[in-house]
Amino acid sequence: MLDLCVEKKNTMQNSLVLEPLKIQLNEWRHQQKMALELMKTAGELIFDRSVELTLFRRDIYDSNPSTVIKNHLFAQRYINKPITLNTTLLVANAIQNFEEIRSAKIDLGKLAANWIMEQDNYENVHEFIGDKLLHIIRPGQPVEGPTDVILYGFGRIGRLLGRLILSATGKGEQLLLKAIVLRPKLKDPYEETFKRFSLLLSDSIHGDYPATFTVSPDGSEVTINGNVIRVIYANNPQEIDYTQYGIHDALLIDNTGVWRDHKGLSGHMRPGVKRVMLTAPGKDIPNIVYGINEGQIDKDSDRIISAASCTTNAISPVIKVIDDTLGIEHGHIETIHAYTVDQNLLDNFHKKPRRGRAAAINMVLTTTGAAKAVARVLPHLDGVLTGNAVRVPVPDVSLAILNLAVKSETNVEEVNAILKEAAIHGDLVEQIHYSDSTEYVSSHAIGMTTTSVIDAPSTIVSSDKKNVTIYAWYDNEYGYACQVVRLAKVFAQVNRPVYH
Repeated sequence: MLDLCVEKKNTMQNSLVLEPLKIQLNEWRHQQKMALELMKTAGELIFDRSVELTLFRRDIYDSNPSTVIKNHLFAQRYINKPITLNTTLLVANAIQNFEEIRSAKIDLGKLAANWIMEQDNYENVHEFIGDKLLHIIRPGQPVEGPTDVILYGFGRIGRLLGRLILSATGKGEQLLLKAIVLRPKLKDPYEETFKRFSLLLSDSIHGDYPATFTVSPDGSEVTINGNVIRVIYANNPQEIDYTQYGIHDALLIDNTGVWRDHKGLSGHMRPGVKRVMLTAPGKDIPNIVYGINEGQIDKDSDRIISAASCTTNAISPVIKVIDDTLGIEHGHIETIHAYTVDQNLLDNFHKKPRRGRAAAINMVLTTTGAAKAVARVLPHLDGVLTGNAVRVPVPDVSLAILNLAVKSETNVEEVNAILKEAAIHGDLVEQIHYSDSTEYVSSHAIGMTTTSVIDAPSTIVSSDKKNVTIYAWYDNEYGYACQVVRLAKVFAQVNRPVYH
């Protein structure tokens, strides 16, 4: 009898322990179902109306339920508490029911956070959406686009641009990747095309790209996720007439860096090409950093521009924020930069000093034109900044150390508050990310869509309160590629209204 009582008592205790676990597991499953529903809504908006929903700059449609749930926690940066999936679903469904919202990019996280804080001011969520997205609602207005895109070169940046453009094709109202131009390396075009696109789908740093592709027997055409792309093998631009491939008024993006001045890049202005953009610093052409000076593009006369360098894109937004708030007297930029394909894998001849030494086992002190390039983007800082770089044995993600003498006295708390505000509100939220983690390392920045990640715990202010040191991580491949695509949309005049 005693044994029966003990067994019954143990069973009851086990039930008391298991019941909360069961409830918690059921709640998690419910959260995942809602995340799937949110992803479904986001997908329908992309493909039916070219409306891209993000969650605090993070993708929704091409994500997974667990990641979507996790990303809701970033609401704490805005309203000091998480946003529930119930709220984001409510707002997303309201956007979907607003038929006049088309061809736009909307940060659903930011919008839902504002709904939580301001819902008492509106009768319902439909009225709220109509107010907040008034600049996006375009009843009866035609949507511009798409613009044909040609990638001239298909290396590290070219392949990432391919991924980004293909992922954002949606209904096809902005950029359409129509052709890739390659200098032939193999005798068999089919084999070479297959190898090139295999590198697009599998990347040692950026992981696998969720796509399937088929190559035509002669290697001249690739179909990837429904997109038909012409593969053109040519030794120089003058060999190509793009109209023969059904391409007209295209934007050509040169990823080779072979030509960097107006004369050289003008060789790309072949039949079928309307504009040319360089993914490297340009010499006598406009150097544009999206978010800073894209307004300087003359849409009528500018036909060739540069997207500047990865480092210039990383540091210019941070420098602008500090200069606008505290003023910069002078400064020095030191870049701890990942090695690049330009360096040697093993010791060998290189035309530039030091870069001939094995990249994966040496820190290589070298020069950078990024500090001078900032002056081309922010002319009033000409002669104010100096710069240098150290190439280090990591394949991606770099670190910019900005040592700035400022005009106004400040402290660590104020500097970090200024940078956090810029990362959350205003015109540079796509460029600056703010991290207060003391565990942040370079690999965390792989795949970041922003141009830089502020490492807030590392910010230093001198005892005289006039010298500021800021550490900014940046994915010199993916983050830069995101900037190139943003600029491409502006240059091609197919950029969408945004809410972030």
